[in-house]
Amino acid sequence: MQNNATPPQPATPDASPHMPQHTPMTAREKRGMAAIMIAVALATLDTAIANTALPAIAADLHSTPAASVWIINAYQLAMVATLLPFAALGGILGHRRIYLGGVILFIISSVVCAMAWSLPSLAAARVLQGVGAAAIMSVNTALISAIFPIHRLGRGVGLNALVVGVSFAVGPTVASIILSLGPWPWLFAVNLPIGLLALAIAWPSLPQTKRSSHGFDPVAAILNVITFAALIFALGEGVQREPTEYVVAAAAVFAIAFVLLLRRERGHPAPMLPVDLFRRPMFALSTLTAICSFAAQGLAFVSLPFYFEHVLGRDPIETGFLMTPWSAVVALMAPIAGRLSDRYPPGLLGGVGLAIMSVGMVSLAMMPADASVLNIGIRMAICGAGFGFFQSPNLKALMASAPRERAGGASGVIATARLLGQATGAALVALSFGIAGKHGPTLALSLGAGFAGVAAIASGLRLIAPHSADSAMHATPK
Repeated sequence: MQNNATPPQPATPDASPHMPQHTPMTAREKRGMAAIMIAVALATLDTAIANTALPAIAADLHSTPAASVWIINAYQLAMVATLLPFAALGGILGHRRIYLGGVILFIISSVVCAMAWSLPSLAAARVLQGVGAAAIMSVNTALISAIFPIHRLGRGVGLNALVVGVSFAVGPTVASIILSLGPWPWLFAVNLPIGLLALAIAWPSLPQTKRSSHGFDPVAAILNVITFAALIFALGEGVQREPTEYVVAAAAVFAIAFVLLLRRERGHPAPMLPVDLFRRPMFALSTLTAICSFAAQGLAFVSLPFYFEHVLGRDPIETGFLMTPWSAVVALMAPIAGRLSDRYPPGLLGGVGLAIMSVGMVSLAMMPADASVLNIGIRMAICGAGFGFFQSPNLKALMASAPRERAGGASGVIATARLLGQATGAALVALSFGIAGKHGPTLALSLGAGFAGVAAIASGLRLIAPHSADSAMHATPK
């Protein structure tokens, strides 16, 4: 297959990172981005819907708030465990094939979720759904980098972040509307028409990408699945204070599988777990920034619905609308930050944005019990503005700091970092509920503010981090 990706263009005055980018998107870029954005919206919308509806699902299935978090954790566990194998497989079979297969699996598993009759059955269906979402997300950014030349990559990732933000913004509202009209299974059934639309547009539009010459290592893939599944399981069991032997056993499985995976892939030119990329300071700091920032967002998005309903006494419909300002402002900020990332250092943009997010989460934790809708909306909007200012520049920094031929591995790391952060956040919410009871959401928001602060520091360190030679190859000459 021929590589249809547009190669990096030579520097021109308009391509300078210090000048505005006014070049309109080509027809090919528009078609390709439309195909990618619909499927990304599909996976993101489902996450937002599940988070918002968690109290309603927990009540209907007669499960505790802490146990119901497994509806989120099962999805994230499956995604984290299979992201990197799918990213590696995408480099061999083609990113387009993996992407389309993921969409098909996601549609089928959504129907299974809608038919679930208990918490264990729903969690099992969510595992299958997470595998489909992993296939989508593992090659998402790699496909964007194949569509856009490097000097306009910020625009592409900005559009991607815009779609994620809009989907999160629409998700709570969609969840509220569906719950007002029918039972929670319809929350998952809504994925069927969206998924079919995604397939119809993506099938003829997604570009073919250059395939790697090395083969797929099934042993490394199995070790990767065991490593990350054991890590997330140990984290989830630990924070819910399950028997110590379970937690220790899962942690031991993680450690052994991780060591075996590193030994298996030692010397591989493109390892499935791309530890060689973490020797690049910009890549390592950008990954750390992503993990901490998404942990902060996960702490907020899982705990806030319980806070709004159980502490403030709002109903599920009001909760959906109260969750909207955060994601709506992320959607507004994402394309602006994406364009700015073509001109200014991501360390600066991300540091400022995450500091704002930390302040916003502190204000949410200190919110009075009789807070008005306007008061809540302003605090949520502050958090959204900060998160939106960080996301697009960080995506570009990760992709630009890896060699272009390793785009698939970098794309997998981006999605893995996001999910590790979100899974950590969701697990810490369960711990907060166990420790503080009805004050658990307040504790979770305070922890989130701390994670956002650490992420801001990590982002700022990129301003003084050395750039590798390969990273310099990606930068547009000045």
